[in-house]
Amino acid sequence: MARRDYEDEPSAPKANSLVPAASAVVVDEHGRVLLQRRADNGMWALPGGKMELGESIGDCAVRETFEETGITIEITGIVGTYTNPGHVFAYDDGEVRQEFSICLLARPTGGGLRTSDESFEVAWFPPGVIDDLPMVPSIRKRINDWRAGHGPVVR
Repeated sequence: MARRDYEDEPSAPKANSLVPAASAVVVDEHGRVLLQRRADNGMWALPGGKMELGESIGDCAVRETFEETGITIEITGIVGTYTNPGHVFAYDDGEVRQEFSICLLARPTGGGLRTSDESFEVAWFPPGVIDDLPMVPSIRKRINDWRAGHGPVVR
């Protein structure tokens, strides 16, 4: 399913759903960040996705990270809460989802890099290289908030 992100754009379609979601800034022992290249928009992103009934936000981040990248993780903190009503994702099935995401900090505990039906490339990147990767502004914001290290951010 194709996806288009709109952030504070007057031409954006109106949201028709709100879905809790989690993403994770996964940092390995070398300080590298785990990223996936999304199949739905071709952009680099943190692993993450929508929370399912019966799971916690932490469980969601652990599950989504493993499903999308093959890496198992342990949650170690929170980067921030992202709820900008001007940021919507429009899917080709007609859903237009308003952003509601908790970004968690994590460390890898096992597994091995692999792609999924949601990602066609998965890799570890030193933080300085990330600035040159194609990425939607909301993901870049989460990475920059993590880099700033000011504690949890609410946006």
